[in-house]
Amino acid sequence: MENDLSNYRKVYQKSELSKNEISDNPLELFQKWFYELEEFGGDIEANAMTISTIGTDGFPKSRVVLLKKYTWEGFIFYTNYNSEKGKAIAKNPNVCLSFFWHTLERQIIIKGVAEKISENLSDGYFESRPDGSKLGAWASNQSEIVDSRNYLDERLQTFEEKFKDSEITRPKHWGGYIVKPQTIEFWQGRPNRMHDRIRFTLQEDYDWKIDRLAP
Repeated sequence: MENDLSNYRKVYQKSELSKNEISDNPLELFQKWFYELEEFGGDIEANAMTISTIGTDGFPKSRVVLLKKYTWEGFIFYTNYNSEKGKAIAKNPNVCLSFFWHTLERQIIIKGVAEKISENLSDGYFESRPDGSKLGAWASNQSEIVDSRNYLDERLQTFEEKFKDSEITRPKHWGGYIVKPQTIEFWQGRPNRMHDRIRFTLQEDYDWKIDRLAP
């Protein structure tokens, strides 16, 4: 099979990113860009992000998860701690998050360290989830090999029956991580592939060093 994609072309010209127009803290720029994407509208999940980990087999792996909260401290998402990504983070907590917002011709790439959030914060978020999602967290041994779809459906039915007349509590193997950023790079598409790239790097005094990178 062969498919030549060399003629795929796109002109980037919707905006620009000037180092003189940004604040000293990258979280402020992240919030600004996030709000601008929400205002743009469309069917994009603004909070969809790719997380890359180094697996226990030594290979990198990327997959899309949903950002559920961001603070001055970092970026929070939720998953099964026993999943492939959970095991990878336990062995090597250095991860990369990336957002690609093609409608605004923007990317954000975040390198940071992932750590579990407190149990009470995970409990609070879990309580806000729909019952179906809560039951799914119990029913799915995420990333494990299963015999069939029927097995998964039967697992779900088992927990539907178990919690039929009681509160669906959070399983201890499920919860949140916060990724505390070390570098955050903002990428704005520009004509002639001369894109704007501004990188913030956290310093020992917790100030951010700001650099422009060549495209």
